Amino acid sequence: MTVTLADVAARARVSPATVSRVLNGNYPVAASTRERVLRAVDDLDYVLNGPASSLAAATSDLVGILVNDIADPFFGIMAGAAQTQIGGPGDGSGRAGGEKLAVICNTGGSPERELTYLTLLQRQRAAAVVLTGGAVENPEHQAAMAAKLAKLADAGTRIVFCGRPPLPEGDALVAALAFDNRGGGRRLTEHLISLGHRRIGYVAGPRERTTTRHRLEGHREALHAAGLGALAAEGDAGGTATGSGDRGNDDSLVVHGPYDRRSGYEATLELLRRAPDVTAIVAANDTVALGACAAVRDQGMRIPQDISVAGFDDLPFSVDAVPALTTVRLPLFEAGARAGRLAMGKENPPPGGIATIAAELMIRGSTAAPRG
Repeated sequence: MTVTLADVAARARVSPATVSRVLNGNYPVAASTRERVLRAVDDLDYVLNGPASSLAAATSDLVGILVNDIADPFFGIMAGAAQTQIGGPGDGSGRAGGEKLAVICNTGGSPERELTYLTLLQRQRAAAVVLTGGAVENPEHQAAMAAKLAKLADAGTRIVFCGRPPLPEGDALVAALAFDNRGGGRRLTEHLISLGHRRIGYVAGPRERTTTRHRLEGHREALHAAGLGALAAEGDAGGTATGSGDRGNDDSLVVHGPYDRRSGYEATLELLRRAPDVTAIVAANDTVALGACAAVRDQGMRIPQDISVAGFDDLPFSVDAVPALTTVRLPLFEAGARAGRLAMGKENPPPGGIATIAAELMIRGSTAAPRG
């Protein structure tokens, strides 16, 4: 005999509507009532008819989490933290009570793939979508994103940005949790300047990413405030610089490349070739910094005695590098968990829907005063 929702309601001594609210997790229910309903579900071995219920509901039990690269700890930490909030209370009971199915969508950094996943999630009537990491600063892509997110929101999907700023246009978001990349970049370079560094190389991320621009802007602000002038030259990892600069100025050198170790290695070799007198290198993130450290050592130099190296993000391995990496800590797990709660409606959105998450400077052994 098939157990119905009405049978569960009778067993729990509540209305069928209350049972539905508990199982869908879309309405606050007293803890004692929720426990009674879930006990009845267990006792009767009731199974919610997912396909049938989703036909009647505005959204399904699916939540999409978009990441650039799940193998990158930056994204993996945020996605894992978000999933802890999306997957349910984590009480080990195995009972269904408002949980959602989190699906990780790996875009590979492709704007086209990002839009494709959003389309697929729209077709599945996803309950929520969490988009992590920096956004692509391309007007056409931004317009396409705004239009796609508006359609999702109109269908009842909750949209949360985690680690990226809101779009220039569009108000479809529940919330945007943006890291203070600019402030973190500024404080990191201020630290190097305070140690006495004047020739600071910078290995930046891809040009079109918001994260790249904001961190580089913070770096430049610190240089400008210290009277160190404009940037001497910019180029791409393994490529040719786009300007010659004035060697008489204590200006930084910037090379752009992907957020990976190989880019850090190749860009650092380029910086050392172009400016052998650099005394410090700032990397786009901790993974890039590992490549920078390898390049410095392969050139026969010591860290930090001959050259200082700094990263960004404070990924788990940064403290285990030798020497430990000076970096900027972003609370990735905390931000991911908050994004998950916002996606599930467990937490109220911040005022105006936008929250800036502070970055913390972590000073370790990879930076020191320059020699001489």
